[in-house]
Amino acid sequence: MNFLDEDASGSGDDANMQDGNKNHSGIPSSSGCRKRSRKATGDAIVDAMLEIAAASKMRAAAIVKSEERFSISKCIKVLDDMSGIDQQIYFWALDLFENSNVRETFISLRSEKRLPWLQRKFSASSN
Repeated sequence: MNFLDEDASGSGDDANMQDGNKNHSGIPSSSGCRKRSRKATGDAIVDAMLEIAAASKMRAAAIVKSEERFSISKCIKVLDDMSGIDQQIYFWALDLFENSNVRETFISLRSEKRLPWLQRKFSASSN
């Protein structure tokens, strides 16, 4: 049996080597605890990533819903349902609806305010 002297080995991990295998001297190893700790940390990271992915999906769904609510086709439908709109303002409004902020404002206005708002915007652009 070959026992290495702990002082001569230079490392506590290499001490008490017998036939190339570590001789466990009854001192509990912390590697099992480390493995559990790494697994718990890994599980926490996976959980956090899943939460981020779920939040991202919810945000994307909300954006799509918002875009549908203020879509160009929705604006055109509302525009078509309006009475008393001049053809020149109608076609000018179609160009105006390329701007998402304008679409949101137009749809958000009460129906009786939409035509005066478009007329004012048209007059301001003509000057």
